[in-house]
Amino acid sequence: MIAILDYDAGNLKSVEKALGYLGEESVITRDYKTVAGADKVILPGVGSFGAAMEQLKKYEIDKMLEEVAQEGKPLLGICLGLQLMFDGSEESSGVEGLHLLKGSILRIPDKEGLKIPHIGWNSLQLEHQGRLFEGMEENPYVYFVHSYYLKAADENIVKASTEYSTHIHASVESGNIFACQFHPEKSSTVGLKILSNFAKI
Repeated sequence: MIAILDYDAGNLKSVEKALGYLGEESVITRDYKTVAGADKVILPGVGSFGAAMEQLKKYEIDKMLEEVAQEGKPLLGICLGLQLMFDGSEESSGVEGLHLLKGSILRIPDKEGLKIPHIGWNSLQLEHQGRLFEGMEENPYVYFVHSYYLKAADENIVKASTEYSTHIHASVESGNIFACQFHPEKSSTVGLKILSNFAKI
């Protein structure tokens, strides 16, 4: 069973629907026992970094995530969920992230002809044999909605990147922790394959 964490900042229903389509059992929850009993955990999210961290602390989900990471249970961050796993974000100066992974969340630089937020389909450059991308052809297209992007401290954890005004670390994997800046649940068959790969880990 996959626990989808509910901290009032999520694109939860579409993640649940995509998992259901794949035949995977999932539950939207913030209950400690439910999360502790789950096989895998997903941290989705849309909205601002600071407000999201506040909500995670309010519901003590930050502590649950620490335990999940320490136990070695597979954990997937999606969009804002990816950003929260890192040290902090330019969006919310002075707000500490979860520190599960090392890196910075920066604002996408302005560039003539490009709109921010970055909304739409971009191709991924796959690297370092990420388990989420197993069995996938090169340069798959996925759907993004974001104004901030990840610059990971360790490039070896980066499993996919994309270009939009700058070089964006679009997906990372480190031990049991996985994260995507894009939305697999909105990325058609490619996204379903990514979620299916995560469910099989």
